[in-house]
Amino acid sequence: MFTGIVAAVGRIENIESLGEGAGVRLAVSAGGLDLGDVALGDSIAIQGACMTVIAATAAGFSVDVSRESLSKTVGLDRPGEVNLEKALRLADRLGGHLVSGHVDGLGEVVAFDQVGESRRLIVRAPQDLAKYFAYKGSVTINGVSLTVNRVSDGPQGVDIEINLIPHTVAVTTLRLLTPGARVNLEIDMIARYVERQLQETLRPG
Repeated sequence: MFTGIVAAVGRIENIESLGEGAGVRLAVSAGGLDLGDVALGDSIAIQGACMTVIAATAAGFSVDVSRESLSKTVGLDRPGEVNLEKALRLADRLGGHLVSGHVDGLGEVVAFDQVGESRRLIVRAPQDLAKYFAYKGSVTINGVSLTVNRVSDGPQGVDIEINLIPHTVAVTTLRLLTPGARVNLEIDMIARYVERQLQETLRPG
């Protein structure tokens, strides 16, 4: 489990193929992420996707990414900056919201505009995720816990609008977004369970 509060911006330095039809091994420099308490088998979220550490030093770590994960995410198949967060401990403060690190779908940046000191981010999410977004609800974009300020349904999907304060832009990879870029989306876990409960409640018989 994670909180969506990015602890550091690291960088994918090297990508090694694990064989035809298999996934890849990523070598990630940790940036400012403290790896002193990270052991083999621990979880670290990379761009919002939960990955298992298979090797670690003081400066970086390695993870294996399956072909399935590569097909369902963006930003894990090439060198570049990535948002990093270690798994949540029970004694930690929950600064964002409960995040599983399981990407539910890919969104597309529609707009990333300067509005005063802040940024207005609009992301178009797939139609099958539309029911999970609500005004003032939570969403995780590339591993960052964010609050939805507006929801607009359309024939091509649902547009969610988010206000990014300067601090969030400065300390995450969201600053690199441009219109047309794809992003990893994780819906609010509470919305997921509410849907399941409603299905059971409304089930005939």
